Amino acid sequence: MKGKKVLVVGMGRSGKAAVEALCQAGAVVSAQDSKTADTMEPEFIRFLEENNVSTYFGEVPSDMGDFDCIVLSPGVPPSLDFIREAAAKGAEVIGELELAYRFCKGRFVSITGTNGKTTTTTLVGEIYKAAGRDTCVGGNIGRAIAVDAMEAGENTWMITETSSFQLETIVDFRPEVSAILNLTPDHLDRHKTMENYGRAKAAVFKNQTPDQYCVLNMDDPACYELGEREGCRAKIIPFSRMKELSLGAFVKDDSIVIRNEAGEEIVICGTEELKIPGSHNLENALAAAAIAYFGGIDPAVIGDVLRTFAGVEHRIEFICEKNGVRFVNDSKGTNTDAAIKAIEAMKENILLIAGGYDKGSEYDQFIDAFEGRVKALILMGVTAPKIRAAAEAKGFSAIYDAKDMEECVRLGYEMAQPGDVVLLSPACASWDMYDNFEQRGNHFRECAQKL
Repeated sequence: MKGKKVLVVGMGRSGKAAVEALCQAGAVVSAQDSKTADTMEPEFIRFLEENNVSTYFGEVPSDMGDFDCIVLSPGVPPSLDFIREAAAKGAEVIGELELAYRFCKGRFVSITGTNGKTTTTTLVGEIYKAAGRDTCVGGNIGRAIAVDAMEAGENTWMITETSSFQLETIVDFRPEVSAILNLTPDHLDRHKTMENYGRAKAAVFKNQTPDQYCVLNMDDPACYELGEREGCRAKIIPFSRMKELSLGAFVKDDSIVIRNEAGEEIVICGTEELKIPGSHNLENALAAAAIAYFGGIDPAVIGDVLRTFAGVEHRIEFICEKNGVRFVNDSKGTNTDAAIKAIEAMKENILLIAGGYDKGSEYDQFIDAFEGRVKALILMGVTAPKIRAAAEAKGFSAIYDAKDMEECVRLGYEMAQPGDVVLLSPACASWDMYDNFEQRGNHFRECAQKL
């Protein structure tokens, strides 16, 4: 990248990391965002000025033929007119994940899927750390990885959560172990069809070779069939909560078991020893065990971490209790399937807070999951009318509208009885009211704790 003219599009977490990494690499860097400069942090603006980064804030460059390379943040669709113009004029279009891969001397583990990515990625990261591996966890979770990738050594393992948006813009990216956890409707506002969405996810294994591994969910036909449909050349390692396998990770006699390529069975830990609740988290644990084992980690280390791992922020996270009413933060439930799993994981009656940015989802199955468990549905955000219509069509009438999170939490607490749970599991993205799901979850925590 030294001396190349590179335009970074989108100044979110990934874009800022890409700008910093490219400056370190000696590129001639420009930055673009639809927001104006006065909405950005002064510290970041100073960094741009000190590093002679040209800026196009609130505008696009007049001639996209000026650039050798365009680096897109995940939230930026490659279909935008000025991106297409750049590609037509010869610029290479990549994403921050691809940029990180090119800079990195270490090796990658890449985990994708509709749901469970954050939990599984965090869990795999903890296993690799416990095994004494030099480990960096990032990607679509926590830190963007471009800067960390530049600092990584040959023995570093980059454990990355990778979204369909990031995978759309890879070229050479090739992990040692890839995983697709599941495939259910999500981001159809961008991908348009499930076939396109699945193809974007399958890019995680498109460059892998036969000596590498791809972990797939055998209980999810749409997910597992991607391996054959999209031509996976890596060794496919299935995991299953439902059936015993001749190879892979599965449940047998209430234990998580690995059967390796030699046909040997290795017991990892008991299913009742897991601290993370719900059948979906058992699937996450199976996937993590398969990823780690076939990544060369000692089974005893895998078992030790699975027994102690308590979960991640914003995913079925207990916040506090007041007068017998529990508050649980599942802000990471950004689609209907994730929210359904959170509802199923609750043992109490639920006051459910939902709504947010519309990703083109349908809500019928989400409402079906209520089944006498959800006492009231409290809605906020732009999808509130759409979810209300779906609930009323199913005969569910205990629906309340709220203008913001504070009102949602107050309404939930006022209607709750001791022993109930106020659950934030929005089934929607956060972008209509918040910068990201973390900000939304933190606001829920603040509102609950104020009570």
